[in-house]
Amino acid sequence: MDLEIYDETQQVSKEQIALIEDILEFAGKELDLPENTEMSVTLMDNEAIHKINKEYRGVDKETDVISFAIEEDDIDALPIIIPEDMEFSEAKNIGDIMVSMDRVAEQAEYLGHSRDRELGFLVVHGFLHLNGYDHMRAEDEKEMFALQNKILDNYGLKR
Repeated sequence: MDLEIYDETQQVSKEQIALIEDILEFAGKELDLPENTEMSVTLMDNEAIHKINKEYRGVDKETDVISFAIEEDDIDALPIIIPEDMEFSEAKNIGDIMVSMDRVAEQAEYLGHSRDRELGFLVVHGFLHLNGYDHMRAEDEKEMFALQNKILDNYGLKR
């Protein structure tokens, strides 16, 4: 996976960055995504995620994770013409995840588990949203949360 991680807080440890890289690589394999799948993760504080939540979702408060999936089916886009004798595979950019590191700490303490578990949970949750999973309806929630728990458990981030 081609993953970009941006730490706006300048306080995230190298171990937590490695955790994000590893768990997203693991989750990508679980979903059988192509190796050249692209995405980004931005780590921020409550104030920054509050602004994004208000601007893009109309919700005037901070949240823990926001996902912005990239729409790739642009009917107005010009087609890319590749010669038949050329071997080429276009990378698929699935989007961006934003995580509040303040909320990671708050929720980990409240729920009584490690910050790594909470960070992994939020990153996987956002990742599944980028891949079309949702939890608006009960049956969708059941499917998404079961997959989320499977990924976290198989990776080794149990509660």
